[in-house]
Amino acid sequence: MIALVLVGFVVVTTGVIARRVYGVGQEVRIKELRRTRDALETERIRLEGAIRDGSSRARLQPIAEHKLNMHIPTNTQQVFLTRPPGASAATPPRSPHDSL
Repeated sequence: MIALVLVGFVVVTTGVIARRVYGVGQEVRIKELRRTRDALETERIRLEGAIRDGSSRARLQPIAEHKLNMHIPTNTQQVFLTRPPGASAATPPRSPHDSL
């Protein structure tokens, strides 16, 4: 009977120790994943800033002027189109060839 109690005690304590070892391993993995997540969030913020800077008018205007031979029009080059009085801004006119 005493031997059976001792074997049961050893089995229970082995299970407790194994569970704690598993828990410590999971804790290390969770810390690792949090560090990775923080690094990825930092990278996302950096990339969003780079996109914002790269798509700004100050950055795109010289590129468009040089590579695409474009320029900002002067006031005499601008044409403002007026909407006919019967046209509604909410519903654009449909083409007779639209199937939708």
